[in-house]
Amino acid sequence: MTQKLLAPVRLGALELKNRVVMAPLTRCRCDNPGYVPTEMMARYYAQRASAGLIVSEGTIVSPQGRGYPFTPGIWSAEQVAGWRLVTDAMHENGGLIVCQLWHCGRLSLPEFHDGQPPVAPSAVNPNWKMFSTTGHPETVTPHALTRDEIKATVADFRHGAANAMAAGFDGIEIHSSNGYLFHQFFSHQSNQRDDEYGGSHENRARFFREVLDAVGEVMPLDRVGFRLNPMLNHFHGITVDADTVPMWEHVVRTANGYGLAYLHLTEPLSPKQVANTPGTLLDVGAHFRPIATMPVISNGALDQARGEARLAANLCDAVAYGQAWIANPDLVERFRRGAPLNEPDRDTFYQGGEKGYLDYPTLAA
Repeated sequence: MTQKLLAPVRLGALELKNRVVMAPLTRCRCDNPGYVPTEMMARYYAQRASAGLIVSEGTIVSPQGRGYPFTPGIWSAEQVAGWRLVTDAMHENGGLIVCQLWHCGRLSLPEFHDGQPPVAPSAVNPNWKMFSTTGHPETVTPHALTRDEIKATVADFRHGAANAMAAGFDGIEIHSSNGYLFHQFFSHQSNQRDDEYGGSHENRARFFREVLDAVGEVMPLDRVGFRLNPMLNHFHGITVDADTVPMWEHVVRTANGYGLAYLHLTEPLSPKQVANTPGTLLDVGAHFRPIATMPVISNGALDQARGEARLAANLCDAVAYGQAWIANPDLVERFRRGAPLNEPDRDTFYQGGEKGYLDYPTLAA
């Protein structure tokens, strides 16, 4: 039987050899003072170069955007050089990789900002516990960005996109989901501004539009994707309500005008995520596929069979897998053979070092 997951596909300017995408996976391996990608990271990504496309782990566009320990950046020359190790290794092994640009916004802690509060559209505490080297501290009330600070953050994304191209990435993905900065602008729960960045759907999408305009000045927009998680619910200070779907419809229609490479959509991880919540969607792709004019990548606790089913139903053009790629560097070959998958060791996801990072066995081994 033909496996559509193994067939090539084009996403904007990106020519994928198969439709098995590696989702962005935070691994916290940049345990150095400059948050510089390392040779160990280059080996990790190169092991997985058989993916049709790898979306890098979330990569911070500026020191202001930090929210977790030991996550890589893309604002300095040293970081660009570190990422060049990764992209060179990927390309030498026939892989394709885009850089996910990330700003955590209010999902951060003062310890990452010299004791100052993190920033957000509005001074609304998400009341969440964050992962940290000191345990799981509670979030604080963030500093509401001024207009000038918003403009500076837009410039940070422009700079991050330019640096990603200089580092040899094949494109970028804008991390506009999961309760981070873009999501904070989109949601009226976290965005309570009364200026041109708050209130209406158009205003709450303004920061997103300004970033796309700025990124388009330094790279082709058909090498730019973006990620949305519309059904994020009771997580990271965000709850689905009657405004959620209309707002995200506006965001997708806004993006339609830019000729982007793809929309990366996250499905609910389980029915419990959206249970007893009015205004939710059990199938995000089925709702947004007819609205989006760009290709769609589907993500969210999918196995091989469900990925094939979504492709067969034309709900997406490619399928992103997360934990399966952590534990199976040869995931595409395992799908090809119908071979069993290694189980991931969750205790090693963020602990640093090579254990649980470089040592998962392949079929060849």
